[in-house]
Amino acid sequence: MGYEVVMTQLAKEQLDAFLRYLLLELQNEQAVSNLLEDALDLQESMTFVAGSLPLCQDPDLFQRGIRKISFTKHRYLWLYRIEGHTAYIMAMYHELQDYQNLFKKTVEAKQ
Repeated sequence: MGYEVVMTQLAKEQLDAFLRYLLLELQNEQAVSNLLEDALDLQESMTFVAGSLPLCQDPDLFQRGIRKISFTKHRYLWLYRIEGHTAYIMAMYHELQDYQNLFKKTVEAKQ
């Protein structure tokens, strides 16, 4: 099944923040290019695999229907949910971040 993959505004802002950090703080244009390429590749592969990945094990994320997919070449991940034939990328985190609790706080802040 082919999925349409849509990034939420939050996910776009988080990706931009990581890219800005690499560019402005680390001054590493190659890292920016590599991360962006990895993100685009992952977005493309999600069109095929989004529905095959399990729901997150965290009870709150599980209840919200949130799934996780890791970047292929970098230590980042996306949290996403599926509605029909669309996979919505909800947020982006570094794998060392406490992404479960950070995501829950973000969702609660919006309510």
